[in-house]
Amino acid sequence: MAVYQLDDDLWFPDPHGGEPDGLVAIGGDLSVERLCLAYYYGFFPWFSFKAKEEPWWYCPMQRFVIFPKEIHVSHSMRQMLRRKDFRVTFNKQFVGVIWNCSTANNRDREGGAWLGDDMMKAYTELHHRGLATSVEVWQDTEKDGWVLAGGLYGVTMRKAFFGESMFSLVPSASKLALIHLARAMEEMGWLFIDCQFETPHLRSMGGRHIPYDDYMDLLNGKEKPEAVENR
Repeated sequence: MAVYQLDDDLWFPDPHGGEPDGLVAIGGDLSVERLCLAYYYGFFPWFSFKAKEEPWWYCPMQRFVIFPKEIHVSHSMRQMLRRKDFRVTFNKQFVGVIWNCSTANNRDREGGAWLGDDMMKAYTELHHRGLATSVEVWQDTEKDGWVLAGGLYGVTMRKAFFGESMFSLVPSASKLALIHLARAMEEMGWLFIDCQFETPHLRSMGGRHIPYDDYMDLLNGKEKPEAVENR
């Protein structure tokens, strides 16, 4: 097992020798070029901006993903999908989504908070270059009209969505965003949603693990999704 120190050059090591939790490298920066290279090989930055002075890069060998056609829609979510006081949009309020992902429920005050100013600036720049997408959930309120009630954002490359964060200001708003994202991806023939780490919330939505090598074969077009889905 080894953790590599990155320098100013753009490179990432072979992740197969990383730590069991997926940590592979430390250092470098959050430039658009480095982030694009990272996602190209399945890496993503994740570190406490209050405790760490440089990025930590992870690449787990078991990838937790949701295949679009496997998204689980519960009975309660089917009811929510039919409600007229919610609507979902794409890329209408990226800054509002990422800011709420950082601050909702006082996340930014926690010791392990990872979505700080540098990260938000980096992903906002990716969005400006067409490489990051937001999904917004709006609720129609009597007092203020349509207000942002939840959402998610992530990196969009190689027909995959690399999820970064989500938030809900009303119950299940982030689930609504995820369902709409999966349905849009299925219509476009996209590959999968990379959830990065398993959570009970994402498992309940249809997430499951696949090996890193299968993950990369999908991204590189060496294998079709249905071949991996049926394993």
